[in-house]
Amino acid sequence: MLKEAYDFRDESEALYSLIEPLGDADYDRVTLFRDWTVNDVMQHLHFFNYVADLTLTDEEEFKRVYGELKVIQEKTGSLVAATDEMLNGLKGIALRDAWRKYYLEMSDRFYAADPKQRLLWVGPSMSARSSISARLMETWSHAQEIYDLLGVERENRDLIKSIAVMGMNTFGWTFINRKEEVPKPVPHVRLTAPSGEIWEWNPETDTDLVEGNAAEFCQVVTQTRNIVDTDIQVSGDVATRWMSVAQCFAGPPRNPPAPGTRHA
Repeated sequence: MLKEAYDFRDESEALYSLIEPLGDADYDRVTLFRDWTVNDVMQHLHFFNYVADLTLTDEEEFKRVYGELKVIQEKTGSLVAATDEMLNGLKGIALRDAWRKYYLEMSDRFYAADPKQRLLWVGPSMSARSSISARLMETWSHAQEIYDLLGVERENRDLIKSIAVMGMNTFGWTFINRKEEVPKPVPHVRLTAPSGEIWEWNPETDTDLVEGNAAEFCQVVTQTRNIVDTDIQVSGDVATRWMSVAQCFAGPPRNPPAPGTRHA
């Protein structure tokens, strides 16, 4: 059984509670993430929930659907436009309701899956546990754009530990993705969870330490905040470089938002 599937559901439910009062016009409001609107954010979450679910239920359909998306993206030059076309322009409250209906059903399917089952993805294959954890991470990180837009301070729960683990597991990949040598030592990381529990990774070193609030660490590795806009304490050259470019999501290397641009 995959506990992370219901963590994904619960984080999705938190986002649903945030946007449930919005009217259709609110979905055209522009966030601080690449000028995406709320519609763009929700279409992205809904479509990629769907294709992730297909990797569990129908690999051939996943290949067809994702291949079609890429063709449209190449034609339009825009992932946002391609996703909108794939969803036949689904927007606003209708999009919200379709997204919710789907993630509730999807979370049950993943909960019953073998955690070690290998699933296709747009890059290397991954386990079912990693796949649904990635959906949790995407939901949590993109939701921050809407929390910021609405001026709402989110209440995090310890389910974000899966995101922190992804941040830790992608330490080496962050550098490899940038065609940089993976440095040593791997920093010691000490985080305070929303519950107050202390989470720690990697042996203590004489030089490199990352320490602070777990939610802020997750914001840094998902690139929803620049490290300077958090209270995370960093020491050592390796830790400093990592936190300046950390990226726990797939795709080409990206830089975090400029300091102050996404600080709430």
